[in-house]
Amino acid sequence: MMKHYPLNVAGRDFVVGDIHGCFTKLKSELRDIAFNESIDRLFSVGDLVDRGTESEQSLEWLDKPWFHAVRGNHEQLAIDAEKGFYDPGHYTANGGAWFISLTPPERLKFADAFIALPIALDVETSAGLIGIVHAECPVSDWGDMAARLDDGHAGQFAQACVWSRDRATNKDTSVVAGVKHVIVGHTPMQRPIQLGNVIYIDTGAVFGRELTIIQIQ
Repeated sequence: MMKHYPLNVAGRDFVVGDIHGCFTKLKSELRDIAFNESIDRLFSVGDLVDRGTESEQSLEWLDKPWFHAVRGNHEQLAIDAEKGFYDPGHYTANGGAWFISLTPPERLKFADAFIALPIALDVETSAGLIGIVHAECPVSDWGDMAARLDDGHAGQFAQACVWSRDRATNKDTSVVAGVKHVIVGHTPMQRPIQLGNVIYIDTGAVFGRELTIIQIQ
């Protein structure tokens, strides 16, 4: 449930906020930064799907060798809906109508892809380690993330990683040790903000605002 990526010695690394089915907008942003698919990498804070009109393109993006995502709460909603652990009506109200309308084999294909996504990942950069998780890092030291996620009872911890808004709600400026920055999405902001060394980059692209992409280096 945790992945590590080594230093990109050939190109640049970027992180994109919550996409929510706005892949045409993502393509436009990548053109604007002259993204080079042969050497650059794009990391995603999750929530590739729901609410937007292009959620079904998510599998195409997950197949790209330079695109790497963590699991967001909306991927988790799809997983739970496919398994029958979640109220389909409630999921529809949260943007999941596209998923509910799929055939059972189609739903399974998406759910299998989403469940394979890590809960967190980190990336080596020339300035230090960058952690990426969808909602927040529930521990004070990034070094504890892997151990907690590998624990046999990691369910509640993983749920906090994809759902919690405690830091944002409490305006918590404490620093997560062991990393230069932790980059998250989940909580829509008018613009990217930083609390401690945690950077929030969900700027509500699906609501007609900017899709934020930041370079990490």
